[in-house]
Amino acid sequence: MKVINQLGKGFIMKKIAILLENLFDEREVIYPYFRMLEEGYEVDLIGSEKDKVYTSKSGLTEKSTKASSEVSSKDYDALIIPGGFSPDFMRRTEATKEFVKAMNNEGKPIASICHGPWMLASCCDLNGRKVTSFFAIKDDLVNAGAIYLDKEVVVDGNLITSRTPKDLPAFSKAIIEMLNKE
Repeated sequence: MKVINQLGKGFIMKKIAILLENLFDEREVIYPYFRMLEEGYEVDLIGSEKDKVYTSKSGLTEKSTKASSEVSSKDYDALIIPGGFSPDFMRRTEATKEFVKAMNNEGKPIASICHGPWMLASCCDLNGRKVTSFFAIKDDLVNAGAIYLDKEVVVDGNLITSRTPKDLPAFSKAIIEMLNKE
């Protein structure tokens, strides 16, 4: 999709995928969703099923715009994986795992927060990669070969990771900075 900015010059709009499953942390979906929209990016909510209503940990609902089985990494510039308990459900869907793996293999930005890095442990080679997460999954990441750092945001190549919702400002800023460098 080509968009004309105020100066009349054309640029290609960046397209972002945010994974969605039941028991997501609503802050870790809503905050990045609206920040990416504010930056002018197009954002899709990708679930295991299209047009399915998913429920957060506290009862908020969000509807997926696409199913992971119908999307391609070629169609997206970046991926955001929110936490909550949803990543445990995400990694049970083969198409979702294949989508994450393809995004990583292409070196596209993958940002995951809280329990989101569970998907990275399931889909990506973390050997020697620096990451952070919610402290409870630290052992899973270390066992997957990652180097764990307790910081608000860790950027290692195409991977951006953060610990908890309180890190969302730094997390979103890191995503935007990486996308603007491309």
